[in-house]
Amino acid sequence: MSHDEASDRSLVRRFRHGQADAPTQLYLRYAQRLHALAAKQTSGELARRVEPEDIVQSVFRTFFRRLAAGNYDVPDGEEIWKLLLVIALNKIRTAGNFHKAAKRDMRRTSQSDALEAGLEATSGTDEVAMTVLRLVVDDLLKELPESHRKMVELRIEGHEVAEIAEEVGRSKRSVERALQEFRARLGALIHEVD
Repeated sequence: MSHDEASDRSLVRRFRHGQADAPTQLYLRYAQRLHALAAKQTSGELARRVEPEDIVQSVFRTFFRRLAAGNYDVPDGEEIWKLLLVIALNKIRTAGNFHKAAKRDMRRTSQSDALEAGLEATSGTDEVAMTVLRLVVDDLLKELPESHRKMVELRIEGHEVAEIAEEVGRSKRSVERALQEFRARLGALIHEVD
């Protein structure tokens, strides 16, 4: 199989084994699509302050850092595009929020609504973001001890802490502590993707 035909999964595996060409192949495979997305989503005032290439580079920095840490995996036959898409949209939103803050507020220098329109256009990506979030939650659940996994799963299903404590035979405080630890780990992952 040539480098051009290598699956995303095999390139990720090669990256983890230190093969220098793997990140280059992943970059070449997706950089152009990410650049087009960033150019489209950073129209108007934001485009005057943030270059699409800056977004692309930031996406790949986050992706490769998280990949090296073992936080991402590619299921058989799948691509990393959806993950890169979500990371890119988060980066664009963050940049938009940054440039709307206080003295940097783009709306003070122009009445353009292009940024808001661009951000609203990303609302269709909620389904993709939810899918990625479910994958991240599932991966985190696999890392937990069975007792903690059960607590988190019950909470996700909507059970109250007291019900969970009774179900798993632990104190409410133990359940709360396990849920807080899980939230902290999930929050850290989400924050790093942003």
